[in-house]
Amino acid sequence: MLFAPLDLAAGLSVPNTDMIVNRLPLRSLSLTRFASLPTVFSRASSSSSVLEVARKAREAARKLAALPLEDRNDALSRVASALESAKTEIETANKSDCDVAAKPESNVAPPLQARLKFGGSKFRDTVQGVRDLMKLEDPIGRIQLHRELDQGLVLKRKTVPLGVLGIIFEARPDAAVQIASLGIKSGNGVLLKCGREAVASCKAIVSAIKDGLQTSKASPDVVALLTTREETAEMMKMKEYVDLIIPRGSNSFVQYVMQNTDIPVLGHADGICHIFVDKAAEIQKAVEIATDSKIQYPSACNAVETILVHEGVAKQFLEAFGSRAEKEGIEIRGCQSTLKYAKGTAAVEADWSTEYGDKIVSVK
Repeated sequence: MLFAPLDLAAGLSVPNTDMIVNRLPLRSLSLTRFASLPTVFSRASSSSSVLEVARKAREAARKLAALPLEDRNDALSRVASALESAKTEIETANKSDCDVAAKPESNVAPPLQARLKFGGSKFRDTVQGVRDLMKLEDPIGRIQLHRELDQGLVLKRKTVPLGVLGIIFEARPDAAVQIASLGIKSGNGVLLKCGREAVASCKAIVSAIKDGLQTSKASPDVVALLTTREETAEMMKMKEYVDLIIPRGSNSFVQYVMQNTDIPVLGHADGICHIFVDKAAEIQKAVEIATDSKIQYPSACNAVETILVHEGVAKQFLEAFGSRAEKEGIEIRGCQSTLKYAKGTAAVEADWSTEYGDKIVSVK
């Protein structure tokens, strides 16, 4: 699934129109706001231009939030068409990024190179994902809580756009499309900062998105692209324009962002995805799930990294999975018991907490 609606509970300031409450202090409420993904804009070359981009994103996001669902969906439709029209330019830019990343001196790991590629079926599926997003219900204005606390005292919790999001993500061009589209759907502006390896690709993508928005009721200013660390540092200072920063990357990077901004930050943990094969599992189905979870997109953050197997089905599952893994080119790093039934190398302690992003899986 390319897109997923996201509700964030946050103690951010909310306009009076975003909640209906009488006689209750704001601090006593847990308000839910609908998270949008960043506004995409063109590259800013100085602190003043970053400020201007953020200011425009704020204004555009307010207008976007007020648009009815039909207009936001129409904007998505136009974005999808614009991306298709710019397919040649986007794939050319992506090839340039990939060629540079493939050079030994670039020191870009193979899993990152795999994430960087954006063409063919990945491009097609990403654009289809934009159109699929149009089919989802409106995330804005949903009443999640309606409670009468006392006579004449009613508390409602209602989903509203966050405002402007600053999203820092890895070198994945498809993520730029997904984030911008989610932002449009949920009425949020987004400031995108991609990995340096994907700058040319993301510039072409953001340009196409802006072209699509140009003919819609949504302003192209709701999406912007930052391309340097200096621009990111400037964005982190703009708490009057940016409502939430979502950094993707290492834990140390997430901690750095949290410690260097007054803007709320939505961090994350390592993407160590596990599969547990229970003794009641259907062995063949378990083998298919475990295999697909690794080979469909090994460099994705939701690819399986560790498989835990109940000892009651260890022999059956591991013999079958080991055979399939060998055929698919999956390297198994297993405990001593695992290696009795499947070919592989002995796992070390670090394997149980490693996000490989490659066709490697630890098994216990």
